[in-house]
Amino acid sequence: MTAVEVTAESVPAEAPNAAGRRNPAQPATATGRLDLRLVRHASDLALLARPRQWAKTVLAVPLALLDTPAWTVGGLARTGWAVLLFTLASSLVYVVNDIADRDLDRRHPVKQARPVASGRISVATAAGFAGVLAGLLGLAFAVGPALPGWPLAAYLVLNVAYSRWLKHIPLVDISVVATGFGLRVVFGYAATGATVSVWLLTTVFTACLVLILGKRRGELAAQGTGYRPALRGYTLNLADHLISVNATLTVAAFLMYLHTDAPIGAHREAIVLAAVPLTLLAISRYLQAVLVHHGGADPVRTLLRDRLIVGSAALLAAAVGAGLLAASLPTS
Repeated sequence: MTAVEVTAESVPAEAPNAAGRRNPAQPATATGRLDLRLVRHASDLALLARPRQWAKTVLAVPLALLDTPAWTVGGLARTGWAVLLFTLASSLVYVVNDIADRDLDRRHPVKQARPVASGRISVATAAGFAGVLAGLLGLAFAVGPALPGWPLAAYLVLNVAYSRWLKHIPLVDISVVATGFGLRVVFGYAATGATVSVWLLTTVFTACLVLILGKRRGELAAQGTGYRPALRGYTLNLADHLISVNATLTVAAFLMYLHTDAPIGAHREAIVLAAVPLTLLAISRYLQAVLVHHGGADPVRTLLRDRLIVGSAALLAAAVGAGLLAASLPTS
């Protein structure tokens, strides 16, 4: 063997140096591999909780602050705790769904890479992780501020029913998912003690239907009906019509909320006028992304990465925020 042929494999891992000590340059490869496996395992467990989806709860629950006359430390703390509780509940639901859907996910070109479907996380480990999340949810509910538990309970029961059979019923499947978002909003209002607007709930429900239908349409166009049994009750034409109907209802309900129930005071008409083009631009851009560019498979990605949608939403939030601030200032 020549000098150039000497490799790491040809040197014993435990070879001592001249002083009789082990060579510090020799890495503890077994320990390194174990550490890497532990890191990957922890990363896969985190993926089971779907941290990218937490934005749904972070955006939905605090909507109640719009109808809170004055923000207090206690009110903000209860809202933050409500966000934490629903984040734990939704993460628990995601883990249970991944366990239940593992066979279907293995046939999906993207979802087959999920930790349980790919086999990186065993069913027993995932079930244990679900138990940990359930324990944390119960503990957080017990030690936190006094909040009504029925929205959380309804969300969990509804999702158990969804995992077992409701997700296989066309049209019912999308309604159940949208109802979960409505329960997030209701829980936020319950945390603050404010009265939730029917128009706001309608806006949230129909907007969620638009996003879910866009996702279903993308699945139908890409994979057909083989992956999700409920897709047998949809066609691209039906999905397009339902998206258009619910997009129209979303715009109408949101403008009615601003016109009637939103606490924006004397500047209501100006804010509604500003909201009309911004709302139509945002919803039209999303429809373009779904129907023209064949996006929408990942609604969160589509919404958060499209500059036009984000810009329109930011301007709309600024207009509504200015109205809320003006309404809270004392009049001379």
